Amino acid sequence: MKALEGITVLEFASYVSGPYAGMMLADLGAEVIKIEPPDGGDPFRGWGAADYSATFGSVNRNKKSVVLDLKTPDGLAAARALAESADVLIENFRVGTMDRLGLGYDALAKMNTRLIYCSITGFGQSGPYAERAGYDTVGQAMSGLLSVLTNLDKPQPMGISLSDHLTGMMAAYGILGALMARERSGRGQRVETSLLSATIAFLGENAARFFETGKTPSRETRARSAQVYAFVDVNGQGFVIHLSSPTKFWRGLTEVAGHPEWQDDPRFKAKRDRQQNYAVLHELLAAIFKTKDRETWLRVLEQHDVPSAPIYTLDQVFADPQVKHLGLIRQVPHKKLGTVSLVGGGISLSETPPVIESCAPDYGQHTEEILARIGLAKAAAK
Repeated sequence: MKALEGITVLEFASYVSGPYAGMMLADLGAEVIKIEPPDGGDPFRGWGAADYSATFGSVNRNKKSVVLDLKTPDGLAAARALAESADVLIENFRVGTMDRLGLGYDALAKMNTRLIYCSITGFGQSGPYAERAGYDTVGQAMSGLLSVLTNLDKPQPMGISLSDHLTGMMAAYGILGALMARERSGRGQRVETSLLSATIAFLGENAARFFETGKTPSRETRARSAQVYAFVDVNGQGFVIHLSSPTKFWRGLTEVAGHPEWQDDPRFKAKRDRQQNYAVLHELLAAIFKTKDRETWLRVLEQHDVPSAPIYTLDQVFADPQVKHLGLIRQVPHKKLGTVSLVGGGISLSETPPVIESCAPDYGQHTEEILARIGLAKAAAK
């Protein structure tokens, strides 16, 4: 049995946030029907090779693709018919688009009171920014996330669409809560999230510190507070150390560095002292850790029970024995390429485990199958 077996999800979404939410539900066993326009579908399909776009594939596995032209009466009729029996609908159009199509929450909830309708926007359904287009880096910047990930005197964008993925996770979280509520009430409801709200919610720790102290946190704030450090070895390879709260970690670090006398040094004796003199300590340690290779340091740090890890590049991540042991790389059949590699989900359920059964669907691959189910012809796609 799958956790969401029997649940049907309609996905009117493109790029990352909505598709990522849909994929999370699909991994748990929901049937996710991705509705795509007749002009080539989700634009993310074009971000890769002709036979298989890895970026599109990363957020669209386990789904079925149906092409519908929502600008035609037939296409809209098919969409409404599918929504009439669906459990969940996910959309990430601009505010008002689904209402103008006659596919908004109020219209669909009248004919399907059990429908859970999830809307993902850039800035929310109302307010001064509601009509703006929302994209990942905009969400990172306006939420404050980017300010604690980069140095503000020389800002750099991030190499991952953090806001998009966080928002997709928040959407899936809201949908699962609504499904549980429906078990008791028998009624669906509207679920809303946005790049801005989801990313700000993710910053709860930093926000709490700001509310308490009135001081604006930067990238260095948490590093100093949690006593985390990043170094490079003699070969320029990076690694990190996380001291956190237990005093034994600090003592172990002084032994590894060859300076046990630092335990009684007034600059470093207590955690507060080390926080105040973070830059001094970091400079001293950096000079020491540049004298040997990373593997040597990590081995000795582990022997002294000091939390540490290499800063891996992705090729190193997937060569690591623990990552291999966890089975986080999945080989999924592909009719043209033989197999494609995907990263598995981050959870494990003992009784209803997530399953990756298929890679991302071809464009319109399931149009006839799904439309036949509701007694409509493929003409709705044209």
